[in-house]
Amino acid sequence: MIAILDYGSGNLRSAERAFATSGLDVVVTSDRDSALEADGLVVPGVGAFAACMKGLNAVDGAAIIRERISKERPVLGICIGMQILFSKGTEHSENGGHTGVGIWPGEVSLLSAPILPHMGWNSVKSDSSSLLFQGVEDESFYFVHSYAAKTAVGKLQGWTTHGEEFLSAVEDGYVCATQFHPEKSGAAGLALIKNWSKSL
Repeated sequence: MIAILDYGSGNLRSAERAFATSGLDVVVTSDRDSALEADGLVVPGVGAFAACMKGLNAVDGAAIIRERISKERPVLGICIGMQILFSKGTEHSENGGHTGVGIWPGEVSLLSAPILPHMGWNSVKSDSSSLLFQGVEDESFYFVHSYAAKTAVGKLQGWTTHGEEFLSAVEDGYVCATQFHPEKSGAAGLALIKNWSKSL
């Protein structure tokens, strides 16, 4: 079973429909036990970093994510759900940044690009040994964001360029994340979801 964490942020229904194409049962939940015990946990996210962290903390989401990782249970972060896995986000911050879950070191900062937000289809330069991108290495995915992580973390990375190069995917053992929205990325996104689901 795949649990999609409901903490008041994210395209929950479109994510639910997309992940259901994997053939696994999917539940949208904020229940701690369900989120901990599911075979895979999806952490979606839209909006601002600080607001997402507030919602996440309201359902004890940061602790759930950390506990799952300590028990070697897979987690997939999407868009802001990827960003909040870092130590800090600078969005809407005048005092140095907002604290993230801290699975990975580093901060999420504003892209240096002539047009923001970065919205639409873009390619991902992935590692040849990637599990997520198997079979979709040359496809494009759908992005909507103005902030991103820019330093390598984890075991495998995917990179995308919009004004500057940024981290668009991470595969790090039991933790994976994408800056783009696989649930909005057509056939390529569904293939990536199935790749992740098969690993559960």
